[in-house]
Amino acid sequence: MAPPPLLQFLLLLLLCCDLQLCAAANVSYDHRALVVDGSRRVLISGSIHYPRSTPEMWPDLIDKSKDGGLDVIETYVFWNLHEPVQGQYDFEGRKDLVRFVKTVASAGLYVHLRIGPYVCAEWNYGGFPVWLHFIPGIKFRTDNEPFKREMQRFTAKIVDMMKQEKLYASQGGPIILSQIENEYGNVDEHYGPAAKTYINWSASMATSLDTGVPWVMCQQSDAPDPIFSIEDVTDLHYLLYRSTLAMDFTVISLLQTQIRNQKFGQRIGVDGEAFGLHFTLNCILFNATTMFYMFAFIVALLWDGRFLDFGGRVPYRPVEDLAFSVARFFQRGGTFQNYYMYHGGTNFGRSSGGPFISTSYDYDAPIDEYGIVRQPKWGHLRDLHKAIKLCEKALIATDPTYTSLGPNLETSSGTCAAFLANVNSNSDAIVTFYGKTYHLAAWSVSVLPDCENVVFNTAQIISQATLSETKYVKTYSQESDQPIFTSEITESGWKYVQEPVGISKTSAFKREGLLEQINTTGDVSDYLWYSISVNITGNEPFLFNETQSILHVESLGHVLHAFVNGQSTGSGIGNSDNVNVFLETTVSLVPGKNIIDLLSVTVGLQNYGPFFDLSGAGVTGPVLLKGQSGRIDLSSNLWTYQIGLRGEDLGLSDSSIWISQDVLPKNSPLIWYMTDFDAPAGNDPVAIEFTGMRKGMAWVNGESIGRYWPAYLAPQTGCSLCNYRGAYSSDKCLKNCGKPYHVPRSFIQPGKNKLILFEEMGGDPTKISFTTRQTTSLCGYISESHPAPVDAWNTAKNQVPVLHLECPYSRQVISSVKFASFGTPSGTCGRYEHGKCRGSSALAIVQEACVGAKSCDVEVSTKLFGDPCANVSKSLAVEAACS
Repeated sequence: MAPPPLLQFLLLLLLCCDLQLCAAANVSYDHRALVVDGSRRVLISGSIHYPRSTPEMWPDLIDKSKDGGLDVIETYVFWNLHEPVQGQYDFEGRKDLVRFVKTVASAGLYVHLRIGPYVCAEWNYGGFPVWLHFIPGIKFRTDNEPFKREMQRFTAKIVDMMKQEKLYASQGGPIILSQIENEYGNVDEHYGPAAKTYINWSASMATSLDTGVPWVMCQQSDAPDPIFSIEDVTDLHYLLYRSTLAMDFTVISLLQTQIRNQKFGQRIGVDGEAFGLHFTLNCILFNATTMFYMFAFIVALLWDGRFLDFGGRVPYRPVEDLAFSVARFFQRGGTFQNYYMYHGGTNFGRSSGGPFISTSYDYDAPIDEYGIVRQPKWGHLRDLHKAIKLCEKALIATDPTYTSLGPNLETSSGTCAAFLANVNSNSDAIVTFYGKTYHLAAWSVSVLPDCENVVFNTAQIISQATLSETKYVKTYSQESDQPIFTSEITESGWKYVQEPVGISKTSAFKREGLLEQINTTGDVSDYLWYSISVNITGNEPFLFNETQSILHVESLGHVLHAFVNGQSTGSGIGNSDNVNVFLETTVSLVPGKNIIDLLSVTVGLQNYGPFFDLSGAGVTGPVLLKGQSGRIDLSSNLWTYQIGLRGEDLGLSDSSIWISQDVLPKNSPLIWYMTDFDAPAGNDPVAIEFTGMRKGMAWVNGESIGRYWPAYLAPQTGCSLCNYRGAYSSDKCLKNCGKPYHVPRSFIQPGKNKLILFEEMGGDPTKISFTTRQTTSLCGYISESHPAPVDAWNTAKNQVPVLHLECPYSRQVISSVKFASFGTPSGTCGRYEHGKCRGSSALAIVQEACVGAKSCDVEVSTKLFGDPCANVSKSLAVEAACS
């Protein structure tokens, strides 16, 4: 029997509430904050791009984000991912946008949906589908009817999907903001007067879709009302410095009368000597008219690291500096801040842009590429978020006031909260505030929720640190049921297929002259063959002896391999700073017909800049043969072209095409390899180390894990210890690369699994290894001068610092304490050393408190440990292990 109508309604309502926030919300804004149902909100956001992880990872990533103190998850929407062929949509698997948004909603978090549909994001072609380029008469990102028609169609498609699932806050869903266009203000001057009409059209088109929530534009100072204008600022310190010097009362008064939309701006109010403020930020909310004079309440992109280029050093950002930037933003009146990225993830398949953006998009984010919280970054920011939320009522109650405490020192306070900032990057300071003395470390902010007691300092980390390591895992060869290390798989465990050099497909075609690669391939493959024949009689002026010549090739990039008569003769490689390729190599020719084959390879398409869509690739010429007495230019001759590789068309799923023999061909270009492996035991994240390989792509059970290029490593020079104090930039903090490549657990099935590699330049697949990422140590270093835990705020008086350790997985307990010292220990996690001042009971006390427990708290006090050295500031350092 069907339930009665009222019960049916209640069941439907419960289902709705389970998937969404349920109650419809009114979202608006004033000059201080986003306003949700009439209340200003302090909101902390983080970027997680759904296709850079897997649906199986999403719930854990979002739960960790919530536990880290986030209120909002921000993501772009990737047009080329969802409409790879015009009119044919794909929202399955990692592309399931609705599932991702609902997963965020089920955790009770909000969503900022950045539709674009241009996204930049180090994503191939900036997120545009390449088929868009071939529409007659089209011009991207300008007042062009074919482009606007397609842009509106896709934007409306996404909005309609969200509406049908009732995912906007106005319908009871989690989406509180939507974005149209992206970072156009960086390039709009190149598009002339049509840029203004285009941006006005974009705003009008977006708002006409009636989402019931505000729309934003990033880096669009002239965004028309009611669109939020969010500015792209790389160095906010410089912006504030310039604005302070430029300000006077006349200018401010004039600006205030000229503001087109008063809701967006407020006076900065920086003390004339306090020039130490620095952010590395993108997309700060500004009013158009007041770009250099008004601060804002939204930061849409705050870098917590940076993306990685193939061949580049790994950028990272110390958490002390990141926390300083976030705290300064809220100190200066901000109320909505977004980390880019909170989880970076992986550029699977051919999704990375650049060119030369690597497969790893880890970004030094608080949750790393594998989904593991990065400590102490995650924990330190979590504590900061808690401290900021303790100040929320004061932050939103009124506009902040600022007080100079001396050169490079200032305070801001609201009704009951204060931030004490020392923006000097070199010197600590002692200041008096409301009759109480405070020590301010250089480049730090102290948060005082009651304008009296410090609950958090950006330079003092109380969160635990962790050490992780790569562990080689056992798998099985095809020939044995006995476990062996992957790196020891015998050659007989591998099969191969040789990719033919040059033209091998019936779809090949001929054209006179050299064709641009992207226009030719439509980016259906990284690869395009250029082939030409040259007849040698022996008297050619381009020979410098009877058989040899110099082959000279110029290309727009990104990689070029040359073959003569089927033999490799050299390669040319561009880089992220200069994608162009220049190849000049000596070649041997034979009397009669000679075949010159050029394999041009892209490594992600341009994703940023004015007219980025017109950036070409491939062999542009000239293509020359040069000798002692002359040269020949082959550029305008008849060439034969082949799009892609034969192996790509075959799919290599037919087991009959694979060759198995005792001697496996190695260190030769253009070979496909295949082997079977068993799933690594346990639940730890899995990776492949491509030791012995040079460049190519890899698939696990048909899922592409992206391009690999271990042969293109960062140089060993140019890396040094990074001082977190002072201005941050993307090349300030760098380390060497050579990371393994993430294989999501959901790609791996129980039992046998299939690994397929395409090695482009020549390698030895028997040397690769499967590994897992495991946390091997928990560490803490807390001094008597550190603040008490944020969670202890207002719970008791005479609070003391506490060292907290917690195993990362639910079934783990602390199995041993490797090191414990109370006094003056030194060093870092994994390398702690005892100091001259050392208590004798520290190890026993910590062991008793921690061993056998999932987590433990140890007070850092002489009451617990005794006083091994009077009148000396003491610290507790601990390293423990979980099992």
